Amino acid sequence: MKTSRFSDSQMIAILKQAEGGSPVPERCREHGISSATFYK
Repeated sequence: MKTSRFSDSQMIAILKQAEGGSPVPERCREHGISSATFYK
């Protein structure tokens, strides 16, 4: 099984930024992930 590029704390930080009102596509570009990965 493939391991994650991001730690749990990094994933939580990305999700909290998106909850804070910043646009999801902007967060995805900043962190180098696709929007499909974000919603998965």
